[in-house]
Amino acid sequence: MEMGERLNFWILGGDPRQQALAEALAGDGHEVHTYALEETPGESLEGIWEAHCVVLPLPAAQGENLNAPLCAREVPLAEVLDPLLPGQLVCAGMVSPFLREQAESRGLHLEDYFAREELAVANAVPSSEGAIQIAMEELPITLHGARVLVIGAGRLGKVLCQQLMGLGAQVAVAARKYADLAWIQVRGGRAVRSDRLAGALEDYDLILNTVPAPLLDRAALETLRPGGLVIDLASKPGGVDFDAARELGVKVIWALSLPGKVAPVTAGRAIQTAIYNLLTELGV
Repeated sequence: MEMGERLNFWILGGDPRQQALAEALAGDGHEVHTYALEETPGESLEGIWEAHCVVLPLPAAQGENLNAPLCAREVPLAEVLDPLLPGQLVCAGMVSPFLREQAESRGLHLEDYFAREELAVANAVPSSEGAIQIAMEELPITLHGARVLVIGAGRLGKVLCQQLMGLGAQVAVAARKYADLAWIQVRGGRAVRSDRLAGALEDYDLILNTVPAPLLDRAALETLRPGGLVIDLASKPGGVDFDAARELGVKVIWALSLPGKVAPVTAGRAIQTAIYNLLTELGV
């Protein structure tokens, strides 16, 4: 995408992240239309077939409907896809199989901006800050001096480790790859094998899981110290045996979609960057 080029965007559905995205795009001088982003009587899709880029939210769909939580009615995906022309570009977040099938049947060019690495990296920051905010509100102790275990050494795990250390927490990070374990130690954390968590959680005040795999099973949770808090940041199905946690009296908070909840403007701008990068690669 050439800098300064004025494009026609349509933002369909979504939450405050998409509102922030629409404002950011308009602020860059683009022509921006919205639909089902809020309750607007008489809104129309007239002219959507002229859009350079149609943007669906994150996640894009709820079953066969557009994800439109700020709209009072259900909006079928067919309603917004039918007016589009074959070959028209649609950028959507966390594309479902149903949405992909519907787009392909109409000959649309569908791109999943949630799959962009730069968006995942950018989202790690508000996710980490949101998790730390929850921990501060829930724990009866300060994070300074707290014994914290971060499970997973991916993007979010790295940012959590850095921010928690900055707050003075005693941070251990669990990972399975030897290379990740080495990097954890180099950065000043304590490295823990993620396949050896059972019976090894009694030392921690706070556990933050970022891995969508059943690592925190009953055997692991049974050794968590009384009053210990678990915050699961992993996408569905999560990484905690929630039934076992309830039976054992372990407090678990499953904190999904934190970027859109704690920092929608930042999250919206991150989506904007990912879409700009997509358009540049596609030569739009």
